[in-house]
Amino acid sequence: MKKLAYFTILSLVLIFAFGTATAQDMMYGEAPMLAALVEAGELPPVEERLPAEPLVITPVERIGDYGGQWRSAMVGGLDHIWMIRLMAYENLIRFTPDWSGLMPGVAKSFSANDEATEFIFELREGLRWSDGAPYTADDITFWYEDVLTNEDLTPTIATWLISGGEPLAVEKIDDFTVKFSFSTPNGLFLQNLASILGCGPTSYPRHYLQPFHKDYAEDIDALVAEAGASDWVEVFQAAGGVEPCFWTNTSFWQTTEIPTMHAWRLTSTYGGGSGRVVAERNPYYYKVDPEGNQLPYIDTMIFDQLEDKETLLLQVLNGDIDMMARHFNSAANRPIVYDNREAGGYYTYGIVGEGANMTALAINLTHLDPVKRGIFQNKDFRIGLSHAINRQEIVDIVYLGQGEPRQIAPNPDSPFYDEEFAYQYTEYNVDLANEHLDKAGYAERDDEGFRLGPDGERISIIVEAGDLFGRGWPDVLELIQGYWGAVGIHMEPRIIDRSLLVSRKVNSEHDATIWGASGGLDVYLTPIWYFPSDPVESAYAPLWTKWYFDPETGEEPPEAAQRQMQLFDQIKGTGDLERQAELMAELLAIAKEEFYVLGINSITPGYGIAKNYFRNVPATSTGSWKFPWPAPIDTTLFFIEAGAQQ
Repeated sequence: MKKLAYFTILSLVLIFAFGTATAQDMMYGEAPMLAALVEAGELPPVEERLPAEPLVITPVERIGDYGGQWRSAMVGGLDHIWMIRLMAYENLIRFTPDWSGLMPGVAKSFSANDEATEFIFELREGLRWSDGAPYTADDITFWYEDVLTNEDLTPTIATWLISGGEPLAVEKIDDFTVKFSFSTPNGLFLQNLASILGCGPTSYPRHYLQPFHKDYAEDIDALVAEAGASDWVEVFQAAGGVEPCFWTNTSFWQTTEIPTMHAWRLTSTYGGGSGRVVAERNPYYYKVDPEGNQLPYIDTMIFDQLEDKETLLLQVLNGDIDMMARHFNSAANRPIVYDNREAGGYYTYGIVGEGANMTALAINLTHLDPVKRGIFQNKDFRIGLSHAINRQEIVDIVYLGQGEPRQIAPNPDSPFYDEEFAYQYTEYNVDLANEHLDKAGYAERDDEGFRLGPDGERISIIVEAGDLFGRGWPDVLELIQGYWGAVGIHMEPRIIDRSLLVSRKVNSEHDATIWGASGGLDVYLTPIWYFPSDPVESAYAPLWTKWYFDPETGEEPPEAAQRQMQLFDQIKGTGDLERQAELMAELLAIAKEEFYVLGINSITPGYGIAKNYFRNVPATSTGSWKFPWPAPIDTTLFFIEAGAQQ
């Protein structure tokens, strides 16, 4: 296995370190609310609800107490992502809590051949969906045969599931063993499967979804008519037939009926009329603690659906949030949140971000307006904009001195760290900014001192952002507006809802956007800020990205970007660690030279809060989207001290 990429070697060792060899010898415990249902004859005994070999996981503090409600919140559109992060990370395999390797999840074990073309997964016998129906290899083949390779449901297969131009093949070996195969090496497959992307094989209960599928329904046309739907796909998705980790589609979270492998199951829906989402424990969940107590410890999760961050901050300060690290936890709010700990009855913990930049400013290089496209693709123009920004002032004012001026580049802890890449064009120098903007060909100005484009019109840039994640982006934009105005570039900040922002980015309808840049540590799974490979998150060249996935669409990129795409395809096509590193180094060197996007400042230390009675939260842990904190540190181990919650 020595040639498998990244930390796969360690992952295979961790099968035994995190294994379940002793689980069969345990006496199992369960939550009182489930014990009552067993006594009433409404549930089978706990030993019949657990698989033969449950996954045993160890708390960071102690064995927890059963019971309680975990109160949290969501803010604005598409914030079901917070639910994804808390309870939708139940893949076949998963990252270890410290992100150092891979470990079993729903699968009991996994292995790969030396060529990284075949991957075997052994399931846990006795696994059950939340309604008690068995989870077997048939559920995985249903996902593969009837969802992933069904063009109506999956018009485009994700690139991580394609190698050598062909999608993976899935073969059922027996009821509890499946083989995933690729025609050529897929050196990043296991890492992707363990990431937030890998929820597909564990998200489609065959027994429940078949009646809504055109190939199995007794009368699909009648179902479509009854639902008032446009087609069978809409019916299937409304039934919950969408991957729960699919963050741009909320269908899974808008039904309470679909069985799940998650630790909690919805009893009220996202976007429902109550303004609150509720989820209760799954009585068939497959994990236990070292003493055999079935997880999760907490009975119920409650998410208030809020319209603004200010309301959330008040809830935090009032002690009405049990555990959370989202939207309220800005650098500006840190003093008041920390000072209020005793009054609010909560403590704070740290989150180390793996990101490459707190504030990534992506100019749309594939703008639909050919004039703006030409301006934005001019590298001297982008360099001029970069030198015009007083990054240190942004760090001091918006982020209270935390972090430093920085471009988007691998962090010092990364083996790909390049100091010159990290700090190029970050010097605040108005004269140098003007020099580059003049050199770009935009020296002529109007009566108000703003530069004119090749069409004789004022160069004006609308920068769109969401007021998200507590990152202070509205304040950043206000400062940049002044910096750019001083060198003759008119800029208009625009704060919009996340769902609208996503739509505009995907369709290349924006001038520029602000977002946070990933890829500070993990450049293999999140290379999207280094070459055009994500139209949503990075958004500096959405049409080039579309072309990468399908040359019949989008816009053909220039030679440099195409070379990066070839390099990344070669990275995916080998299991040789050294060769992958060589290819990635070349890809990053091109990103450095092309300077696609502007970075502003380094990631600042994150923080969250938890009530004093809310336990088993690590003092510090790593946060990312592909490593979707806090799910990998296992939220099922969090507990509320008995009798403490009022």
